[in-house]
Amino acid sequence: MRRVAVFGLGIAGCATAQALADRGYGIRLADDAITDEMLAFADNIDAPLYAPNDTQIQQLLRDVDTLVPAPGVPPRHRVIEEATRAKIAIRTEIDVAYEWEQQRVGGPRPMLGVTGTDGKTTTTMIAAALLRGAGLRAAEVGNTDTPLIAALGEDHDVFVVECSSFRLQYISHFRCDASTWLNFAPDHLDWHPDRSHYLNAKAQLWRHSRTSDVAVVPDGNDEITSIAQSSAARIVTFGLHSGDYTVSDNKLTSPHGMLAHVDQLWRSMPHDITNALAASALVLESGLITPDSIENSLAEFQPAQHRIELIGEFSGSHWFDDSKATSPHASLTAIRAFERLVLIAGGRNKGLDLTAMATEPQRMVGVVAIGDDADVIQRAFSSVCDVVVADTMDDAVRKAAAMASLGVDVVLSPGCTSYDWYKNYNERGDDFQRAVRAFFAGGTGAGREVSQ
Repeated sequence: MRRVAVFGLGIAGCATAQALADRGYGIRLADDAITDEMLAFADNIDAPLYAPNDTQIQQLLRDVDTLVPAPGVPPRHRVIEEATRAKIAIRTEIDVAYEWEQQRVGGPRPMLGVTGTDGKTTTTMIAAALLRGAGLRAAEVGNTDTPLIAALGEDHDVFVVECSSFRLQYISHFRCDASTWLNFAPDHLDWHPDRSHYLNAKAQLWRHSRTSDVAVVPDGNDEITSIAQSSAARIVTFGLHSGDYTVSDNKLTSPHGMLAHVDQLWRSMPHDITNALAASALVLESGLITPDSIENSLAEFQPAQHRIELIGEFSGSHWFDDSKATSPHASLTAIRAFERLVLIAGGRNKGLDLTAMATEPQRMVGVVAIGDDADVIQRAFSSVCDVVVADTMDDAVRKAAAMASLGVDVVLSPGCTSYDWYKNYNERGDDFQRAVRAFFAGGTGAGREVSQ
């Protein structure tokens, strides 16, 4: 790799370009929507910046041997297609970073990997918290605010890499000492051509596994287990009711003994428990820590915002922000955590079947449909419960409050992306929390907020 083109100048693209420039590579840059900030960045690292028209794509790729696309650049993008036709190597930032880390003076540091349709971020955070609780300096990287390539020069003992399918799609070297594939359901079909393409991208996690590596798989998931079995890695299982890491007598247990009491976890919804089991398997089976500190670390763990986050209790109902749920599978996980709920759902669909969200009719009191694909949500739940459509988030909160009664929870779990009304799911979740507090502060209902 000598001459490199970087396409897409978001967080990952800029971090990759900066790292390449710092190492003296000849680089060229491009983006679909060039901004003044990108122009300034390109000038700062002395790299040419191209627009994505046909002529400039040819110039971008001329005489380069490697293209590093940003995670959001789909396989059907013309820069990917042109690079493929020209037999130019396509790699993602975690792959380049892994190769560099193997050449590190003093030897490479351990890498743990986490993939799955849902739960990646939380499990990555739990694993890092368990490592820190044992005194190790752990970095949460990859599909986070910090790309792996940007963290290589920092003072860390171990990397926990959140591996999206976008980052796994184009790897030729990347591997982990221990890694987990949490679950699988159709997602990102606006990026992947079909389910098989998405599945195969995830399977790249174990493409380069060695016999010393560990693959942590959900017990009873034959599809994921079969892929793990075709790798060289040693297989360890986890599950709520069975597996090497499981729950017994209200305790998280493992081949190393008891890990924690369920009642002592920061929260004990079913997916919280399985995420904790998978994270524990990663850090223990890799040999990085012993079980001694796990119970205390799990009790003190603080999850990220917008993941079934309790906002407060208002008028006898608990209100939750699960804006991070951008797929039907993620929303269904949230729905199953409640006995009775009013659901706020919708946004911009990713080409997925939203009817999967309507498969727990006994839990559904009502649905408020929002966003560009509110009509799809309305059709999915039409035979299950009452559905109303809201034009704004404030309107959604008003209508959800009208549907809820004493003891019925209200949950924003959209099942869709936020890109119709908002820039990202964080902005959507923040606006929902604002709308909830504003509504009840206006005297429409008594409430008690959760202290921040």
